[in-house]
Amino acid sequence: MGSAKWLPPAATVASAALLYFGTGLSPIPALAWLFPLPLLLVARKLSGWAAAGAGFVAGFAGSTNFWYWSAGSHDLSLWPWGLVVTTGFGVTFALAVTVYRALPPPLAVIAAPAAWVSVLYLAYVISPMGIEGTLVTSEAEVPVVTQTASVLGPWGVEFLVFFIPTAIATLRPRITLVAAAVAAVVVGGGVLRLSAAPGPTQRVALVASNQKGWAADLDTAAGKDLLTEYVQQLNALPADVKTVVLPEAAFGSKQEWPPSLTEPMRRIAETRGFTIIVGYAYWAPNAKYNYALSFPTGARYLKHYDTVSPRGNELVFADPGRIGIAICLDVNFRSPSAAYAAAGAGMLAFAVSDEDDNGWQHSRTALLRGVENGMAIAWGGRQSTMMLSDGYGRVIASKPTGPGTDGFTTVVGDVPLGPGPTLYNRFGDWFAWLCLAATALALVRTLAQKKNRPTANHG
Repeated sequence: MGSAKWLPPAATVASAALLYFGTGLSPIPALAWLFPLPLLLVARKLSGWAAAGAGFVAGFAGSTNFWYWSAGSHDLSLWPWGLVVTTGFGVTFALAVTVYRALPPPLAVIAAPAAWVSVLYLAYVISPMGIEGTLVTSEAEVPVVTQTASVLGPWGVEFLVFFIPTAIATLRPRITLVAAAVAAVVVGGGVLRLSAAPGPTQRVALVASNQKGWAADLDTAAGKDLLTEYVQQLNALPADVKTVVLPEAAFGSKQEWPPSLTEPMRRIAETRGFTIIVGYAYWAPNAKYNYALSFPTGARYLKHYDTVSPRGNELVFADPGRIGIAICLDVNFRSPSAAYAAAGAGMLAFAVSDEDDNGWQHSRTALLRGVENGMAIAWGGRQSTMMLSDGYGRVIASKPTGPGTDGFTTVVGDVPLGPGPTLYNRFGDWFAWLCLAATALALVRTLAQKKNRPTANHG
């Protein structure tokens, strides 16, 4: 009896630890598949409130793995938004555990992962920052698994990673065999999709200064010096580079089209025969605009998702070569990535500015957008993990920005253009809606069971 008393707290701590190390800014992918298992194994031995409370504690504690970064972040400050995120994880896991405990195993094995997906999807829909850092992000570098996203979207991978341990927790051999069959289908489908012939290849370069700071002012000596250094870096690139991506807001000015930036960029792009995409902040009298400029054409993209600047809504291609342009936070949402793929983009180039520790997570979110939509990704930015990936989510090159002998970080790689629109690109978040429906039915049944349960007679 004594050991049984400590089993629920031990299971709660174990699930929290597995979530902590299996997700976050530098996750261990295998642990994400295990995190629900300890608590689900004991959930049916607990009261409803105890199971929900344990789920909340495990989800909350396990998702504090980003707090060390959030404490100094401007994008996601620990108070209040970091706390909101961790509370959200707590509520999500609490709901999944509650549904699992209340339903018979054949229904619980579907309803629990559906509940997990449903809350995350609703958070994604209402959040101005989108969503990242969940189970699917942890599996970003396991392409045989992430191919599921090309059909079911990120929600399918999220469901799968929660479904497998849920099936094991039922301790029902038939359910476990069904889960094994599902896993075999996923792996087989992933291997088959990854065996497709690659598309035409383009050499891409990502170039970023290791200096911290937003939008070097072109009207200052420091801004002019930085521009000169970037030009030197561009001139030093290999001769066969076709596209170059510089960071978000690499430069800023009160001029809408500052000749001090546009002329040297256009000149070097024409001389070298490559396309340059550079982030530019335009400080207008009444607003700040976050652009990505493309040279030599002069095309201009206005960031679609921005919490402090006017937002754009147009798709802009860097050149006729099927390369779309986007900026940083745009990656946290289904579009504009999906819209670019539908419009024929084979690669999406992101001008980025992160905050060091979140660079890997953000770049792998971009990788997932590529798998979902059949596009290669060029993720180039300051204080980030620069990355090139193909349309199947295979990393071609990846390197965090950091100290270097010349103050710059450069990544060069041959990137095959993506295969084009996927089933998920065409049909959208249908699987997430299916999970919402399943969760609603599960909650209705759970409440009906509670209502019809006979009241004990203590008289």
